[in-house]
Amino acid sequence: MTPIAFTQDMLAVLLILGLTIYFFVSEVVRVDVAALIILILIGVTGVVPATEIFDGFASNAVISIIAVMIMGGGLDRTGIMTQLASRILRIGGRTEKRIIPIISGTVGVISSFMQNIGAAALFLPVVSRISVRAEIPLSRLLMPMGFSAILGGTMTMVGSSPLILLNDLIANANARLPAGVEPMAAFHLFSVTPIGMTMLIGGIVYFMLLAPRLLPDTHEATADTASTAKYFEDRYGVNGMMFEATVPADSALVDKTIRDAENAKGNVWILAIRSGRETVLEPPMDYTIPAGSTLALMGEAEQVEEFAESTGLPLATNLEVFLETLNPSHSGISEIVIPPASEMAGRTVRELQMRKNYGIQVLAIRRREETITHDISQVSIEEGDTLVLHSDWEDLHRLAQNRSVVVVTNYPHEVVRPNRVYHALGFFLLAIGLALFSDMRLSLALLTGAVGMIASGVITIDEAYQSVGWQSVFLLASLLPLGIAVDTTGTAAWIAQITLQAMGDVPIWVLQLALAALATGFTLLMSNVGATVLLVPLAINIALGAGGDPAVFALVVALAASNSFIIPTHQVNALIMGPGGYRVADFMRAGGFMTLLFLAILIPMVNLIF
Repeated sequence: MTPIAFTQDMLAVLLILGLTIYFFVSEVVRVDVAALIILILIGVTGVVPATEIFDGFASNAVISIIAVMIMGGGLDRTGIMTQLASRILRIGGRTEKRIIPIISGTVGVISSFMQNIGAAALFLPVVSRISVRAEIPLSRLLMPMGFSAILGGTMTMVGSSPLILLNDLIANANARLPAGVEPMAAFHLFSVTPIGMTMLIGGIVYFMLLAPRLLPDTHEATADTASTAKYFEDRYGVNGMMFEATVPADSALVDKTIRDAENAKGNVWILAIRSGRETVLEPPMDYTIPAGSTLALMGEAEQVEEFAESTGLPLATNLEVFLETLNPSHSGISEIVIPPASEMAGRTVRELQMRKNYGIQVLAIRRREETITHDISQVSIEEGDTLVLHSDWEDLHRLAQNRSVVVVTNYPHEVVRPNRVYHALGFFLLAIGLALFSDMRLSLALLTGAVGMIASGVITIDEAYQSVGWQSVFLLASLLPLGIAVDTTGTAAWIAQITLQAMGDVPIWVLQLALAALATGFTLLMSNVGATVLLVPLAINIALGAGGDPAVFALVVALAASNSFIIPTHQVNALIMGPGGYRVADFMRAGGFMTLLFLAILIPMVNLIF
């Protein structure tokens, strides 16, 4: 190999690289701001031509990631992901060894088509509910779920930012390959699926076998929904326990109204009723209960049991029929305050017909130091009263538009559009089909699906803007020129030459392992996008110098950029740390072994498949 001379452009690029690493590790500024500073420095120093400096914002990778985020937001708006999760989780029973693989496998598959953080956030309330019902500490379930969301991102070329970015980096490198070297082929959507699937299965098995020893058993750690429930119980005496019961033909409730049923036993509320295919949340007081219908009841366990015994109801403590309807992501308990000059002041709850007009159940009224829970329908509301409610979040959102109340509780504001499920699925499958079976660029194929969802009303244009993680977009677009600079100035080739000289004559897999370990370290200290942009050009040049396949070496880096388990720097790990009650030491213990397992699967599988 002809020795590569060190140049002033290389020095400039190395200085910028050092500054980039300093910004990301020290976090003196946000990572997207740091990336914009680096972009300006690259332009000012001239290491990348001024005509190419902003090409990242129009790159295939950036448009693809925007489209994936919009489609993920669209699917979420239909509620299809939560429905899928709830139905699959019904078969999990109450044992940790059954629940962990079901949760982990489902979130992993979903994460392969949407951003890791989106999949994890979608499952957080579902896992919280399962934790309560199965009496399994949340800390035993959240880390397997979170790690599986990260692993699922390695199953397709749109599952994680590094893999979305990879083909762009390969295309840039192809334009500058030495004479006689064949251009690298782009990877297809499912090129990495065997590797990612193996890693996901390995992660699930890992937690099934070692979870009892590695995961903390923190009963005191609660998710936001659990802590909110405790707050309402302590302050108002409103217990959020929910039960299910199917009304037999000989029950005393048959043909009775909801008002008559609730008056039969104080502080037991009928939250929902399902008759045939119709489900009614917060049914009106004059709704008649038919035989064979299923009721969702809430109240103190002892009072609900007495109610069930006196009315001839077979009681079940596990929600099955209403698992989706009463999911914390869709409904829950909240507080509203009656402000001065409110139109509701001076009227009783019965006169307001809260259930009929707003779909809202009033559970308690707080008036100064007194909490009223009995005969609420007869109570005349006063200014300054606090009303404790149970409702669907969409109904609460509609009530919040009324100036007669002030909603105190923080609740999910997203509007769910179940009537757009088939539109969302259709455009999602269209995008995947175009990516797989046509010559259309991935970005255009994915954008077709995203725009189709917007045009068909699955998601509004404003919601689409909100669903895009603009920090990730600017980070990706601003760092792409840095990868070009590392390649075009010869910096990557020079570092590769030094590396190969230092390592000597070693097997190809050893070089791949070293690159994977380096990518893992960079990912922990900086963003996975930054690690990919910096190391892919280096990996390609090392492969060329060692006689390996440069595309495979680049893929090793892009996959290893998801190996982020040891410390909670990854967005998913940061999301689950608080609700799970985890400490950094918990991530180091469970994540340390997971990191080694990731590398142990990655290198053999890459060489087996490619």
